[in-house]
Order: sequence, then C-alpha cells, then structure tokens
Amino acid sequence: MNTVTGYGANYVEVNRQRYDYSILIFPHQPVVPWPVFSFDTLMPENFDMLVAFAGESKIEVVIFGTGARQRFAHPRITNVLTRQCIGIETMSFQAACRTYNILMSERRKVVLAILIEKI
Repeated sequence: MNTVTGYGANYVEVNRQRYDYSILIFPHQPVVPWPVFSFDTLMPENFDMLVAFAGESKIEVVIFGTGARQRFAHPRITNVLTRQCIGIETMSFQAACRTYNILMSERRKVVLAILIEKI
C-alpha cells in the first residue's frame, strides 16, 4: 500500500521515494504525476483525472493538499467529484499527508492529490 513516509516544503515521499512535483496517490496503484503547477491554474480536467485513474475502484474521498496553507478550489473546478458522489477534503499539504495515511490504513477508498507548486 502506498504510504506517505515523509514530506517537506516542496516534496513528498511515498514508500521512501521522493517526488518534487504534484502527484496523485492511490493506496493500491502506482503514483501518478498530476499536471498541476500552481493553485491558480487548476482546471476541472485536473480533477477529471482522479476519476479516470480510479478505474473500477470507487473513490469515497479525495484529500486535496493545497500547499503550506489551506485554499479552496471553486466548486465548478471540483464539480466532477460532486457528480460522482465523491467527497473532497481540502487542507494544508502536511495535514493532507497525515490524513491520507490514517484513512488509507483504515482501508478507506481514498486518493491524495498533492499540489506542489512550481514557481
């Protein structure tokens, strides 16, 4: 299972492998690069990817780590999740990593969407 094993200001470690770019983390699938480079450029298609990569696994909740501080995407951007009855919890990068690990260990159908901004 994919577990967040470390994080810092501009990186996250999954199973001790370091990533310094935005990624999607599913418990039982390979880590997926997420083509999001800044919060201000988020588009609905970015969240469409979550549903597409989930495949037949029904996602219950997306944990969205938005960086050093919590920021909320406009509902029109995350509408695909609402239409699929998938919850979204938005939190800071660090809180998102911790929350994902807890939910994943409880065998919840969770995805972690980590935004690492490239300025």
